[in-house]
Order: sequence, then C-alpha cells, then structure tokens
Amino acid sequence: MRGVAFALAAAFAFAGTAVAQPADRHEGYYYPKPASHEIYVSRAKVLIDASRDRRLEFVNGLVGAQMAAPYPAVYSIFAKGTQADRLIIVALEGGRLDTAYRARALLAQLTALARNSPFLKEYGVDNLFTFLDVLRLLGFSRVTVSDGEHFAHQIDLR
Repeated sequence: MRGVAFALAAAFAFAGTAVAQPADRHEGYYYPKPASHEIYVSRAKVLIDASRDRRLEFVNGLVGAQMAAPYPAVYSIFAKGTQADRLIIVALEGGRLDTAYRARALLAQLTALARNSPFLKEYGVDNLFTFLDVLRLLGFSRVTVSDGEHFAHQIDLR
C-alpha cells in the first residue's frame, strides 16, 4: 500500500500538480481551525526597525514575566512564521480561552500590561494604544488565541 501511495505522490509531483497546503500551517498543530475571525485596524503603524529579532525579544519578555510570577502560567505565548510575525496564545488548562469573549478579555488584560510599559509612556500613547496596537507596531500580522482543544479565535492586524 505504501508503494502505491508513493507512486501516486510521485506522479502528481511529476505532472506539476501540487497538493493543496492549508493557508495556515499552524492550524491543526498548535490550535484547531479558528471558529471566529476578525480584522483589527490598528491606530499604530509598523515601526521602521520592526524585525523578527525584535518580535522574538518582545515575546521572550512576556514569557519571562510569566515565569517570574509566583503561580504557574495558564497560557503559553509564542511567535511563529518565518518572520515570527504570528503571535499564538494557547491555554494550558481546560476551560480557559474557549470563547471569543475570553480571548478578547485576555487581550484586554495584556493591554493593561502594555500600557504600563515605559515605551508607550515615552511616546504618550499609553492611554490610546491597545495590546493589538503594540503588536502591530512590532510588525505582527496575526494573533491566534486558542483553548488548545476545540476553539481558536484569529485576529488579522492591519
């Protein structure tokens, strides 16, 4: 049976027929197919010096703050994509981040965190920008929040 599958795959490749790949290669690996999707039009423009390294540094800072807390993390946060421009947040326990409302509530909580940053205060936008605006500043293009089991909510940043 394996030989037949290999021969079929080779025939399709030789004929120039590509097997369709999912539009989002992280779907099905880190989170299920998104149940909801939205577009967020940011008040922020991408910084000129936004880069993969800067996005990874930002995520490492968030993870570092989580690890420094006196309690275990309830969600994992990481960047994916060749340019690390897709932020993914996945609950580490059942019953969390399982609706779009809970996903947005977490993002609102992260907004409060971001507004305390010296960076936003320095530019006088700490009471204007949201967490999603900060992500856009850094050049992120998408955020996916998932319960890690059945639900995912995706936000494209523009």
